[in-house]
Amino acid sequence: MSIQEQKALFEQQKSQKIYESVVLTFHGVEGFDVYNCSVPFVWQGKEYMYGRVEKRAEWARSWVRLFEKTGQDDYTLVPNHMIYQLEDPFVSAIHGELVLGGTHVRKRGGKIDTFYGYFYRGTDINDMNYFTTGPDEMKDIRLVELADGKIGVFSRPRNKGIEAKYGSAAMIGFAVIDTLEQLTDDVIFYAKPIDGIFDKGEWGGCNQPILLQNGNIGIIGHQSFQQNIPDGYLSVYLNTAFEFNPATFAVTHNRIIGTRSCYPAGPAKLPSLTDCTFTSGIALRPDGKADLYSGMGDVQEGRIVINYPFSSPIAR
Repeated sequence: MSIQEQKALFEQQKSQKIYESVVLTFHGVEGFDVYNCSVPFVWQGKEYMYGRVEKRAEWARSWVRLFEKTGQDDYTLVPNHMIYQLEDPFVSAIHGELVLGGTHVRKRGGKIDTFYGYFYRGTDINDMNYFTTGPDEMKDIRLVELADGKIGVFSRPRNKGIEAKYGSAAMIGFAVIDTLEQLTDDVIFYAKPIDGIFDKGEWGGCNQPILLQNGNIGIIGHQSFQQNIPDGYLSVYLNTAFEFNPATFAVTHNRIIGTRSCYPAGPAKLPSLTDCTFTSGIALRPDGKADLYSGMGDVQEGRIVINYPFSSPIAR
């Protein structure tokens, strides 16, 4: 079944799978959109979220800023906090430190020249240290601490060479390192590709890797394709989940867990992004279900409640 057919079937059944659907509200950045956020995280007893902040009419001119949770689905800018010139932030807990990453866009002569993943680390969100850079023109690099204390590294190469070799427009790769000091652009670039995720013309990536009790890594990700329409095209982005065995590289339970229609209706930055949900990740709920967070149309951040998406509990 093609990804388009899977999407159509999922949307026919979504009323049985989506239990709540809301748009997050952000205060303190009036006149700017906040979207493609990190998952919520707790530090010193308070809940926070990093968000991408950008004016609606601008492109590739965004900042990552920190927001504190001040109510249900309500976040307020933390004043006087570090401003990062990044896009699409994400966080990981590695060896007792918080790792913050995002995409840094480099311009020359006012035009986009290239982009990189930037990484910061620390035990104090008020004093994060920049420590490494990912490969040229690669987004969606993610980290996860493994059961033996090593670090799993997920890459996302996307270029013509990948398409010629594998058929899909992008791949997800995986490598293992011992320490954060070993996270280099070469390690990420040469991560071994994982087969069986994307078909011809599709692209996507890992947004949140989670270690499971069965030894697999649960992946909350996105899967994308371009759909032609009478007036142009849509860049369709879907929320997805699958399980990855780091020993055998087997992929199982690969499926859609959310689409744009699962979230409240809202605007889009461009007409081509009206069917776009760029996945942030999940947070477990006391009722056993999961809150799934996602950017919407490159202008908003939403939350839906879904069933827990993996076959094994999260490793504690």
